[in-house]
Amino acid sequence: MERSLTEGNSLKQIIWFAFPLLLGNLFQQLYNLADTVIVGKTLGIDALASVGASSSLNFLILGFCMGLCSGFAIPVAQTFGAKHYSAMRGYVMNSAILAAAVSFSFAIVTVIFCRQILILIRTPENILDGAYLYLVIIFAGIPFTVLYNLAAGILRALGDSKSPFLFLAISTILNIFGDLLCILVLHMGVAGAAIATITAQAISGICCVIYMKKRFSILAASREERRPDGNKMKKLLAMGVPMGLQFSITAIGSVMLQTAVNSLGSSIVAAFTAGMKVKQFAMAPFDAVGNTSATFCGQNLGARRLDRIRTGMRQMIGIALGYSILASLALIFLGEPMIRIFVDAGETEVIGYAVQYLRCMGYFFWLLAFLNTVRSAVQGLGHSTSAMFAGLLEMVARTSMSLLAIPAFGYLAACFTDQTAWLAAATYIMIDYVMIMRKQERLVAGDASWKK
Repeated sequence: MERSLTEGNSLKQIIWFAFPLLLGNLFQQLYNLADTVIVGKTLGIDALASVGASSSLNFLILGFCMGLCSGFAIPVAQTFGAKHYSAMRGYVMNSAILAAAVSFSFAIVTVIFCRQILILIRTPENILDGAYLYLVIIFAGIPFTVLYNLAAGILRALGDSKSPFLFLAISTILNIFGDLLCILVLHMGVAGAAIATITAQAISGICCVIYMKKRFSILAASREERRPDGNKMKKLLAMGVPMGLQFSITAIGSVMLQTAVNSLGSSIVAAFTAGMKVKQFAMAPFDAVGNTSATFCGQNLGARRLDRIRTGMRQMIGIALGYSILASLALIFLGEPMIRIFVDAGETEVIGYAVQYLRCMGYFFWLLAFLNTVRSAVQGLGHSTSAMFAGLLEMVARTSMSLLAIPAFGYLAACFTDQTAWLAAATYIMIDYVMIMRKQERLVAGDASWKK
């Protein structure tokens, strides 16, 4: 059922809300790890590199769609916190219309141009066909990805973080069994891994929608509330598009980085792929705190509880910093056994490169505690454009490193590219958060001279 985050003990509510998100993010990473482990162990290094070579493009396109859905959930959280339930239902209905139009359009365009884009980012010839086969299937399943992310975003906006996790956990298990069936039994190669992933995403999305209809009576919309509303669509797009662009702009930098790494050879591509999977798994708690931050700030802004936002932010940053210390120690000292999950012990060159990547990452992991928490808070406060600009800074940093540092210093520069991007974005977004909160204080105080 729906749950308000505007009253009660903020720390308890943050932990209560974030824990299912953490489990969900971990399962979502298992979702991706299943492909990587099974492909790397059963199909070989070239197949692993094929999946890895497409990861940045995957993030570029799917990241926009997921950011769009997260943005659509913000007006839902704000109107729910303000107890304007009719407007909330209108936003839910209009977000579904927009999401359907965007997802099918993206699926068609990306499937058509998939191979050309892979060639453009210098995918090595020996893994091009495998990368194309994997990615074109993933792109064809974009509507299923959007379905789950929109439904899960709406549930979280209503204070329910448990249900999306449960459906994602079920689909993750199905994905793992699907990988084993398609790759080991049906011998479908990397295409089998993609098919299993898309099927699992479809199941999780459909289950979320069915559950919402049966259990959330507050979402039962009247005929008037179901009608397309131009004003609501404009606000949804004003929130969703900048958040989607934030993901995509950030991903452009990742594409540039992937392009630079691809030019270093398939062994380094495989090492980078394995290292990225470990990094993404380690980042799951930051994402959980970030999603909590967006919903918590969105609901409390609607309720005009700025004092509660400030208290909650201190608590969430503290939680994220505490985790970052543990994660950094694991990345620095336990990199090799983690990499061997994906790569056979005999691939010593690949393991060495991947361990180097994780050690360099570990020394700067604390930056994500500030970046993810504060950027999500800014989004929840309705300033998606600010979050997009932080993504733009990440893109500039990654692109600069990819075009200048990696050609000059090789793989070592690639190991420090993400950290450079985090530092640039975190510095900006923390300053911007302070300014936004001061602006909101003036608005709540009724200062007529201050214009929103």
